[in-house]
Amino acid sequence: MPSANAEEFGLTRQLVSEGDNLHISLDYSEEGAFVRLNGRLGLDSSPELRDRLLAMLQGQPPKTIIVDLTEVPFIDASGIATLLEALKLARNRQVTLCLKGLQGRMARLFELTGLQAVFEMACKAGRS
Repeated sequence: MPSANAEEFGLTRQLVSEGDNLHISLDYSEEGAFVRLNGRLGLDSSPELRDRLLAMLQGQPPKTIIVDLTEVPFIDASGIATLLEALKLARNRQVTLCLKGLQGRMARLFELTGLQAVFEMACKAGRS
């Protein structure tokens, strides 16, 4: 049986350019940790974010972790799963994990799926 190639199925291959990489920067203060993301949060980049967030939540974690998504133009299911996993672990460790900077399509996605309320409730609970 001849092997099929991507063209037969109408598939295209996209190379990830340097601009599509996710850059993660961490800032710590007395209030907690601020995680700034810049780039696409997807299947290729979510494992690195997961590793960073899980490492922050081990040992003596900060009381609050704020994940800034202002510079994230794209998120897929693996990115959302990473954020949810971090939220679950944060709750177990009594750490507040908040999202900041949701906008455009991502804000609409989080609103329609109910995830915006889940993260907002986590932030409000951490402030009381």
